[in-house]
Amino acid sequence: MINSKRILVTSALPYANGPLHIGHLAGAYLSADIYVRFQRMMDKDIAFICGSDENGAAITIKAIKEKTTPKEIVDRYHEEFKEAFKGIGISFDFYHRTSDPLHHETSQEFFRNLHAQGKFQEKTSEQYYDSEAKQFLADRYIKGTCPKCNHDSAYGDQCENCGSALSPTDLINPLSTLTGATPELKETTHWFLPLNEDEEWLKDWIIKGKLDGADHHDPNQWKNHVVGQCKSWLDGGLHPRAMTRDLDWGVDVPQEIEGSEGKKLYVWMDAPIGYISATKAWAAENGKDWKDYWQNEDTALLHFIGKDNIVFHCIIFPSILKAHGDYILPTNVPANQFMNLEGDKISTSRNWAIWVNDYLKELPGKEDELRYFMIKAMPEQKDSEFTWSGYQEAINNELVNNLANYVNRVVVLTNKYYEGVIPDFDENQEIFGPVGEDEFAFHDSEMLRLYDDLAEVADAIRAYEFRAAMNKLMEISTKGNQILQFNEPWKTIKEDEEKVKTVMNLSLQYVAGLACAIRPFMPTASDNMCKLLNIPTVTEKGEFVAMMDKLAMGESLFESGHKISTAAHLFSRIEDELVSEQKAKLQKSAPVAAVETSNPIKENIIFDDFVKIDFRTAKIVEAEKVPKADKLLKLKLDLGFEQRTVVSGIAEHYKPEEVIGREVTLVANLAPRKIRGVESQGMVLMAENAEGKLSFVAPDKGWENGMVVR
Repeated sequence: MINSKRILVTSALPYANGPLHIGHLAGAYLSADIYVRFQRMMDKDIAFICGSDENGAAITIKAIKEKTTPKEIVDRYHEEFKEAFKGIGISFDFYHRTSDPLHHETSQEFFRNLHAQGKFQEKTSEQYYDSEAKQFLADRYIKGTCPKCNHDSAYGDQCENCGSALSPTDLINPLSTLTGATPELKETTHWFLPLNEDEEWLKDWIIKGKLDGADHHDPNQWKNHVVGQCKSWLDGGLHPRAMTRDLDWGVDVPQEIEGSEGKKLYVWMDAPIGYISATKAWAAENGKDWKDYWQNEDTALLHFIGKDNIVFHCIIFPSILKAHGDYILPTNVPANQFMNLEGDKISTSRNWAIWVNDYLKELPGKEDELRYFMIKAMPEQKDSEFTWSGYQEAINNELVNNLANYVNRVVVLTNKYYEGVIPDFDENQEIFGPVGEDEFAFHDSEMLRLYDDLAEVADAIRAYEFRAAMNKLMEISTKGNQILQFNEPWKTIKEDEEKVKTVMNLSLQYVAGLACAIRPFMPTASDNMCKLLNIPTVTEKGEFVAMMDKLAMGESLFESGHKISTAAHLFSRIEDELVSEQKAKLQKSAPVAAVETSNPIKENIIFDDFVKIDFRTAKIVEAEKVPKADKLLKLKLDLGFEQRTVVSGIAEHYKPEEVIGREVTLVANLAPRKIRGVESQGMVLMAENAEGKLSFVAPDKGWENGMVVR
C-alpha cells in the first residue's frame, strides 16, 4: 500500500506514427486508469499524466513514405489518440504532446543541467551513414537481423519481435530504411550518459529497494518480470548510451553548447521528460506546484507501461533523473506483458489488430464491454490473448447473465412489490445467505460481509492485480444472485412479507455497493446503475472511502423510503453474427498467409536490384561458437576459389559439429562487417518456419563450390 501524501501516475507516451490498438490499452492505459479512478475514490491527491510522443526517427520515416511533413503526421495521430482515449474512458488529468514548446524547454533544461555538471561523456564514434541519402542514420532508420532472435526486421534500437533493446551495430546485415542501401560506419560526435557508472545504485534501488542507503520502496511489490528483465541488463553490464542523435526532427541540443549544430536529443531522453513537461502544464492550469509531484519525497511516482519499455523506465530514465539531482525516482513500475490476438502477435505493419477507434465506431455504446474483457484478459504477469469468441462468451455469460441479470431482477422486483420505494425491514429477520457461506444470515451481517468483499477488491487494486479485483466484483454480483435465488422472494411474498422486505433491501444495498465499486472498471455501467437507483453518479471524489466507512459502521448505503427508477438493460448480448463479421474483417485486413508468419512479404523490388546480389554455392569446412554470444557461430566457408569467414546467428539451432560439411548458399557480395569482433564476409541463407526453427537453403548435393545461384 502507498502511504505517500501524493501520487503521480504516468502511462507510456503513445508514439504518434500510428493509431491505438487493444495491445496498447492492455499494456499501459487501462490498468493505470483503473488504479487512478480508485485512488480518486479513496480521496487521494493523485494526478494522471500522459501525452503524445512526437519526436524520433520513425515519424520522419512515415512522413517520407507518405510524402508529407512530420508535423502533419503528429498532428493527425495526436487528435486520433485523444479521441480514442476519451471514447474508451481513459481519464487522464492532462494529455500533453512533446512538440509543445514547454516540452522542448524542459528537455533542454535537463540537457543543460547534466552538461553543466559534467555528467556526459563526449565521444566521437562510428555511426551508420547512408551515402545515398547523405545523412547519418538514427536507430529507427536502420533495419537488420536481430542477434538475439534472428528476426530479420529488427530496428537499430529495439527488436519488436523479442523486445530486446539493441544498438545499431548489434544488427546483422543492417540496411538503411531510407534507401535500402548497406550503410557505412562514419565518425560523428555525441554526448553519452555513462550508465556503467550507475550499476551499483541501480542494483540496490531495483533489487533491494534501497536508494542512497535508505529504504525507498518494497522490492517485493515489483512484478517478477520487471525485476528479472532489469537484473538481466545489470548482470550483463551497462554501457554508456548516446543521449543525442543526428536528426532533423526533434528537440534541439541547446545552441550555446559547442558542437550542437544538427544534433537532437535522443528520443529516450526527451520522451520520458514529457511526463514532467505535461505535469508542468497541468499544474499551471490547476493552481498546483508541479515540483510537489516530481521533487517532493512525499510523492509516489508510478509508471504504467508495457514490458518493451521496462529498461527505459527502470534504468535509463531513473539514471537521467538521479543525474539531475532534484527528482524523485519511481516507487513502482507495474509493467504488463503483451496481449496477442486470435493466436498471433498484434502487428501494426500487418494490420493484425483491433484498432480502438474502429471498435468505438463499429460497436457504439460498448466501450465498457471492451474494458471488461480487456481486464479479464489483462497480461499482468504473462502474455495473454484476445479472441472474439472469448469476448462474446465473457459478455454474454458474465456481464449479461450475471451482473445485468442481477441488477435487473432487483430493480424489477422493487418496482413490482413496492412501487420502486426501498422497503424498511426487520433487523431480526433471518434470511438465507449466499451459497458456501453460513446457511442463515441477517441484514447487518451480510452488510459486513459486503464490506469484507469490497475490501478485497480494494486490496487487489492497490497490489496492481486488476483481474483479481474485477473477478471479486463479479463474485459479489454472484452472491447477490444467490441471495435472491435461495430466498425466492417471488414465491415468499405471499407467505412472509417481512422476509421479502429484508431480502430486497439487502439486494438493493448490494447493487449500490456494486454501482460504486465498479466505477474504476466500467465507468459507464456505474453511471447507468446509479441512474437505476436514482442516486448521484460517482464523481470520483472520495466515494469509495465514504462507502466503506458506512459499511464498517453497519449503516445502509441508502435509506428506506428512497424511490428508485424503473428497469433498463445494462448490457445486451453479443450475437454470433457480430463475432463472425469481426473475425472476417480481421482475416480480410491481414491475409491468412501473413497471419501464419511473423515475417510478411516485403515490399517489391525491381529486377535490377535483385541481380546486384551475388548468390554462391559454398561448403562449411570449419565451425565454432563465438565467445560470449549464445546465438552466433563462426563459420569458415569454401567457395572453391577462396575461403571466407561468416558469422551466423544459428547457434541455438545447430551445434558446430553438426554443420561441418554442409552445402549452403552464400550472399557473397554483402559488405563485410564486424560482429562481436569477428569480420563477417557474407551471409548464409536460412529458412525459418512459424515456430522460429531454422534450416539451410542449399543446392542439391554434389554441386561445386562457388557456383552462381540465379
